[in-house]
Amino acid sequence: MKKIEAIVRPEKVDDVRKAMDKAGYPGVTITEVEGHGKQKGVTRQWRGESYKVDLLPKVKLEIVVGDKDADRIVSAISAAAKTGAVGDGKIFLSEIKDVVRIRTSERGEDAL
Repeated sequence: MKKIEAIVRPEKVDDVRKAMDKAGYPGVTITEVEGHGKQKGVTRQWRGESYKVDLLPKVKLEIVVGDKDADRIVSAISAAAKTGAVGDGKIFLSEIKDVVRIRTSERGEDAL
């Protein structure tokens, strides 16, 4: 099993959710986060004054999938989140040792 963590632009969340639903994975955990990449934030202007915004708003989506589905889901997320501009985000994949569905005590991929 794989855990997919995707950090995306807030305005792309609906597109990503639709793409995941179309790919067969409607379940997702979503968290609003802040951060920056190599660009270290952005410079903005307000009333003629420049100011630096170090932490930009992002959204983190987390999903656990079977090994055979991971590449398909990553491709769907990537295609839906991509704008081609700096700050589109990242997708991280991690190995998951086990999962337990609390309601039924099912384990492994049966619990997904």
